Amino acid sequence: MQHKISHWSAPAKLNLFLYINGRRPDGYHELQTLFQFVDIGDELAISPNLSDRITITPAIPGVPLTDNIIYQAAMVLKTHSSLPLGADITLTKNLPMGGGLGGGSSDAATTLVALNQLWKLNLDEEQLAAIGLKLGADVPVFVRGHAAFAEGIGEEITPIEVEEQYYLIVVPDTHVNTAKLFSDPELIRDTPKRPLNQLLRDEWKNDFEPTVKKRHPEVAKALEWLLKCAPSRLTGSGCCVFSEFKTKSAALAALANAPKNMQIYLAKGLNKSPLLHDLERQV
Repeated sequence: MQHKISHWSAPAKLNLFLYINGRRPDGYHELQTLFQFVDIGDELAISPNLSDRITITPAIPGVPLTDNIIYQAAMVLKTHSSLPLGADITLTKNLPMGGGLGGGSSDAATTLVALNQLWKLNLDEEQLAAIGLKLGADVPVFVRGHAAFAEGIGEEITPIEVEEQYYLIVVPDTHVNTAKLFSDPELIRDTPKRPLNQLLRDEWKNDFEPTVKKRHPEVAKALEWLLKCAPSRLTGSGCCVFSEFKTKSAALAALANAPKNMQIYLAKGLNKSPLLHDLERQV
């Protein structure tokens, strides 16, 4: 097995809408959401070997290696071979943790897709998605690599093509605790389910947004500015908010007037994940 280093994308995602339809008896919440990738993200440099060890650099302060989702993904894959499979993985972390951009889930999915190829395990997309679901509800979407409508707890995925717009994504200086969000009595959790064709016609919203704004004034402030520029809302259940533009020039014009202290990404929406392009180059 070659020790050659290959580079793999772990793109961010946006939830273009997100609705909470109710809580199941097992405590999980039913959702309806629309995922689209964007052209920003983390990057993994991977060198496969037969050392039987997984190394990840740099270490995340305060997070044991066994709690790192990249390590967990690699270790699950190792069980599908009798060889002493190993890999040295270097993570370039560009996405904020807990931002609602899917960074951890995307890192895990990229690990699964890349090591499946590099270790020549020949697991198919369905098998990788099933493994991914055990790591996190969003991981299968990243494994499959196509913009998608998701229902249930995120496991019912329908590929979709939506307009590839430009986005300004603001990262407020705060951390959102998802568990506390779900336990907030004021959280909207009774939005009626709607068929996809109706959801695509209706105005898009995120049911977490009112609760996040109430708990985190930094998010409310960022949204207040974005809404002056274009339609804007929260993504996922993190702190990041985004506004959508038809053209790059319109996004750049808004960015030129941004408050100086805001961390902002300019990103392009993508219906096909850069990870799939990386995979095609390897095949």
